Amino acid sequence: MSAKITLDQWQALIAVVDEGGYANAAEALDKSQSAISYAVQKIETELGVRAFGLEGRRAKLTETGHLLYRQAKVLVEEATRIEKAAIQLSQGWEPLVRIAADALFPQHCMLSALDAFAAHSPLTRVEYTETVLSGANEALLRHEADLVITGRVPPGFIGELLMPMRFVAVAAADHPLHQHDNLSLEDLRQHRQIVIRDSGSQRVDSGWLEAEQRWTVSHPSTRIAAIRRGLGFAWVPESELGDSLLTGELKILPLKEGRERVIGLHLVVADGQYAGPAARYMAERIRDAAREPCPDAGIE
Repeated sequence: MSAKITLDQWQALIAVVDEGGYANAAEALDKSQSAISYAVQKIETELGVRAFGLEGRRAKLTETGHLLYRQAKVLVEEATRIEKAAIQLSQGWEPLVRIAADALFPQHCMLSALDAFAAHSPLTRVEYTETVLSGANEALLRHEADLVITGRVPPGFIGELLMPMRFVAVAAADHPLHQHDNLSLEDLRQHRQIVIRDSGSQRVDSGWLEAEQRWTVSHPSTRIAAIRRGLGFAWVPESELGDSLLTGELKILPLKEGRERVIGLHLVVADGQYAGPAARYMAERIRDAAREPCPDAGIE
């Protein structure tokens, strides 16, 4: 049985929804508005459904239209992946691998993976972007990364657990919070908290953020430097602490509850089974590096 609707026609329907109308869809696809309108009409006529209804002067998706839109997105994305995989196979090893990784992923792990990859394929370019919170997922959803390391796997993707990341609440050794035993979260409210800004556009928050004073920085190294100077407290990944606990420069806060928390970092291969050989090889090197022993963070 041959399909009644072409990929171009499904793309037209998707564009009308994504771009907010027929005129914008025509501009986005570099086609005439009449061609877009005809494509949508063809879908409705051939399938005997109504994808859009009028609400005032604007076209609005019907319930059936919502279903068609969601399934069309899957169909077109799958077709794009197949084409991309075929092109990569015809060209052999792809010339570029793009990685977006949460800044929580230990630097030594990524450098180890990149070192192994470079030894195998020195001519392949690598674009590596460090992100915070939702930044990695945005790169994935925008098709700006081939491999993503994230603490939150978005719907529609499969993530493979690489490692757990343990956070502990710390402050400089001479910080006033260490003058108390059995601290409560309420005690923390009166002191400055240092947090990391989400690198994604949605500015997602994570963890406890109830301090009345809060400083937001954009990079983990700035956060740890601020804590060492006694400027505030924070929950910090143990991999960032180095030997600062052993030397006594920083101390873990004596909280009655919430002293530590754990999240999992996951590896997502954007194109799944259709990923090119370079992306798959890089993914293997990341897995290998994640299994390496972590440097001692000085936590018992």
